[in-house]
Amino acid sequence: MKVRRLFSICLLTALAFSFFAPTFSGRAAGPSQTNLPEERASALLDKLTPEEKVGQLFLVTFTGTAVDDQSQIFDLIVNHHIGSVVLLAASNDNFVAAPDTVSEAYGLISQLQAIEWQASQEPSVSTASGEQLKNAYIPLFVATSQEGDGYPNDQILHGLTPLPDLMSIGATWQPSLAEQVGAVAGQELSALGFNLYLGPSLDVLESAGALVGGGLGARVFGGDPYWVGEMGKAYITGLHKGSNERMLVVAKHFPGRGSSDRPTSQEVATIRKSLEQLKQIELAPFFAVTGSAPDPQSTADGLLVSHIRYQGFQGNIRATTRPVSFDPQALSQILSLPAFVSWRENEGLTVSDDLGSQAVRRFYDPGGQSFLARFVARDALLAGNDLLYMGNIVSSDAQDNYSTVLQTLEFFTQKYREDAAFAQRVDDAVMRILVAKYRIYGNFDPASVTPRAEGLDALAASQAVTFEVARQSATLISPDLKDLDAVLPAPPDKQDHIVFFTDARPGRQCSTCPEEPMLAGDALQNVILRLYGPQAGGQVVPTHL
Repeated sequence: MKVRRLFSICLLTALAFSFFAPTFSGRAAGPSQTNLPEERASALLDKLTPEEKVGQLFLVTFTGTAVDDQSQIFDLIVNHHIGSVVLLAASNDNFVAAPDTVSEAYGLISQLQAIEWQASQEPSVSTASGEQLKNAYIPLFVATSQEGDGYPNDQILHGLTPLPDLMSIGATWQPSLAEQVGAVAGQELSALGFNLYLGPSLDVLESAGALVGGGLGARVFGGDPYWVGEMGKAYITGLHKGSNERMLVVAKHFPGRGSSDRPTSQEVATIRKSLEQLKQIELAPFFAVTGSAPDPQSTADGLLVSHIRYQGFQGNIRATTRPVSFDPQALSQILSLPAFVSWRENEGLTVSDDLGSQAVRRFYDPGGQSFLARFVARDALLAGNDLLYMGNIVSSDAQDNYSTVLQTLEFFTQKYREDAAFAQRVDDAVMRILVAKYRIYGNFDPASVTPRAEGLDALAASQAVTFEVARQSATLISPDLKDLDAVLPAPPDKQDHIVFFTDARPGRQCSTCPEEPMLAGDALQNVILRLYGPQAGGQVVPTHL
């Protein structure tokens, strides 16, 4: 790690938090500790300006790792009160190459939270009245998605325990292993400062179309609704336990896209099933982690609402039929099901899927003439999404994503002041967001927001869990078990020569990082030598490999 870089990070954080006792475990103490999160959130909501409320609605991205006072993300946090950011690898270059990947990620997140704290110590000028106002301190949501199985599903490729994908976990048929993997992910990501996890996927894989062509692939637990729910509950429990309850879990892709008829990232797909079929298959795992969850630890804090149409809720599907993420009637009908009603009453969050996806752009602007992000975000909010994931969205009348976000913030703030019904919807969404933040931090004490740097020493130390999943998930596909002895009567012996074929797929941590193989060409050969070579029983001869 670069020493000067680490020193500057620690100095910035120390100066920002110098009046607070260093801690990270447990809830923050104080006179208001006995107050419910809902009470604290309501009291804070009454004090926020329209600009501060609107800023809390948005989950934004930014490019690179620079967060100095000339950076766009600095401006969005300090001057426009953005309340949530998501860090991504391939599309946004928010992580650097090994060996500094995790230390730099920790420093970046610490700086982002310190910027929010520092902004609250300096007054701002109201755009409406011109008077000076004290900014509220509200910790940022810092989100990511670490789905397992390395590149390209993981955002961080080095420095963390390499974890299996969800299908490997599902193939073990052991929820206890799902909980262990979730605990490792929760512990390691929260040690870096992440507090919002986009996952796991609770899709029930039913169609080949969802498996290939940029679809879900091995990023799901399986094709049985009951077992997807069981594994999902266990994984969420692990995330909560591993993070010491300091990470919100947003299950995806609600209401389920495992039967989609096309890749949902490129085009709005359709699920052609009756309402009863949806309840039994697509929705069943989401019931299991919301109103039907047995305890708070196995309950999802939020649901990521997918851009997809459902015939069972929306009737005959036409090209103009909105995906449920933009359809107030359809999303309301889904959320009115008993399991979701109780979950929403307990301040469960709805988070829009990426509003900047190609699927959304094609739906709103099929002719490629005019795409206005502010109206897309408005529709998503009014449909029932509380937190709006902007992604890399760019309006046709804006230069880039940054200017698009600024336009959208200005539009929302103006509409908040002019439209009472819109203002009420904003207040309802912000209330849920504030409650969620109070639940993980107690009081908004900056010393409890940034984890200690010593936590980095415990990273990448849980490979035993990954090995056990690999061992338990091995599945015999062909031949049948009864024919195995006849087809493969004996293992290879010393006289046999073995040829290894490796699917070499290189990847990068960032666009300027060096290309590297995700699996070395001789990786399997080396494992065979280690387990069966001259130093381990002598069943194979090195020169025969």
